[in-house]
Amino acid sequence: MTRTIVASATREIVIGFDQPFCVIGERINPTGRKKLAAEMVAGNFETVIRDALEQAAAGATMLDINAGVTAVDPNATEPDLMVQTLEIVQGLVDLPLSIDSSVSAAIEAGLRVAKGRPLVNSVTGELEKLEAILPLIKKYNVPVVAISNDETGISEDPDVRFEVARKIVRHAADYGIPAHDIVVDPLVMPIGAMGTAGLQVFRLVRRLREELGVNTTCGLSNISFGLPHRHGVNAAFIPMVIASGMTSAIMNPCRPQEMEMVHAANVLNGADANCGKWINKYRDHTPNNAANANAGQPVSGGDGNGRRRGGREARRGVMA
Repeated sequence: MTRTIVASATREIVIGFDQPFCVIGERINPTGRKKLAAEMVAGNFETVIRDALEQAAAGATMLDINAGVTAVDPNATEPDLMVQTLEIVQGLVDLPLSIDSSVSAAIEAGLRVAKGRPLVNSVTGELEKLEAILPLIKKYNVPVVAISNDETGISEDPDVRFEVARKIVRHAADYGIPAHDIVVDPLVMPIGAMGTAGLQVFRLVRRLREELGVNTTCGLSNISFGLPHRHGVNAAFIPMVIASGMTSAIMNPCRPQEMEMVHAANVLNGADANCGKWINKYRDHTPNNAANANAGQPVSGGDGNGRRRGGREARRGVMA
């Protein structure tokens, strides 16, 4: 059974097919967040601190740390900023961290100060990237996210993306890096732009699990990009992709609707023994206002007075 081990100074987490779904908190990332980027450049980490604490409290398994602020300040030194951010966050929470950068110098700077066994996010199938990142993965004995694109770009053909993942796994083996330390991101396309995006990723994840034996991850919200009410689509996507074999995702744990689907999928997937975590979390759950507004209304299929018709329907209601 594939087991990818990540750790902080005090906590070890296993990503695996038989483990609870790993939620990688995405919020500490200035990409697309100009206010956060400007704060970080100015040495203001108040938002970083708040995001770290809120994501930990919301149930994140680990936190992704990105310090890429060049969109705001092209002269910013990403390695230094990565070190600052990592040291602040690991001083606040005991969760394992993901060092998220496309700059090898920033990745190595982060690896020097990271406690435990962080995840590196990421390497692609481009030969130049492989030769820059894989030696660091071997040197520091850490796992890495492998993104399924290469010099040819991101293919719309899922079979091509699978072959890129296979190439990365094989290239990593040449460096002595085992497959269980490769977490493949098969690249989730926006369903609004590609109607088969969901079906593609479900098939890809199954192949990656069965043929390569690797754990998988994704940028979860990519699936809903460009759509209204994105969190509804994200929430539906979660149990479906988990059922296909995905073992982690980079997502926002502060979205209750999406986290509820993670917890429910863990129950249904056999990763929450005796439903213990679900019961502890939701035993005192208060229905939302919409549910309260419907309280006391006639049950569908009833006689207008809230009574169900027939014993079969009643028995179904009890079982539900």
